[in-house]
Amino acid sequence: MPSSSEYQTVGTLEHAIAQVKCGDKEAYTFIIHRFQKQIYLYCYYLLGSKEEAEDAVQDIFIKGFQRIHLFEPQVSFSAWIYKIAYNHCLDILNRRSRLQKILFLLKREQINDQELPYEDLVYQLLDKLSAEERHILLLRAVEEYSFDEISEIMDLKPSTIRKKYERLRKKLLRYQANPFTEEGGLHKHVIKPS
Repeated sequence: MPSSSEYQTVGTLEHAIAQVKCGDKEAYTFIIHRFQKQIYLYCYYLLGSKEEAEDAVQDIFIKGFQRIHLFEPQVSFSAWIYKIAYNHCLDILNRRSRLQKILFLLKREQINDQELPYEDLVYQLLDKLSAEERHILLLRAVEEYSFDEISEIMDLKPSTIRKKYERLRKKLLRYQANPFTEEGGLHKHVIKPS
């Protein structure tokens, strides 16, 4: 049985998938190494937590291994594993407690009008988006998937993905242009004297 390093030098993704389907568990390490960093970054930007992203990646690759017999080459393996990641992250986001959401909103309201560091601005922009919008943005802008590939991952029509992507771009541009207004979302509560 070839080692994972042999798969990296002589094997292809398709070969590794075929080997895993035939019962070669070691071949799956090639698949993990090939996609682990991408899937981690995707989960991290969606979930906003290093620990949650690490746990999610493990769960996603376990699900991928358990379901690899369902993979059909009509769809790219990359799109297939991202679909598993998409659904898994949606489940995590849906399970988060209401209390956490309320605390996060309260924290966000306390932001002062100082200039935000770049990383904070990115998170603020991502926070303005729904989970679905974040998925579309990350798959399109970060992972550089086509609208057709994103539509396969998210089970939506390519035209729907294009429209949603254009709307979220406009939403982010509005927010970026004016982040401290109500339209931008970080409005400040001003107490007017009586």
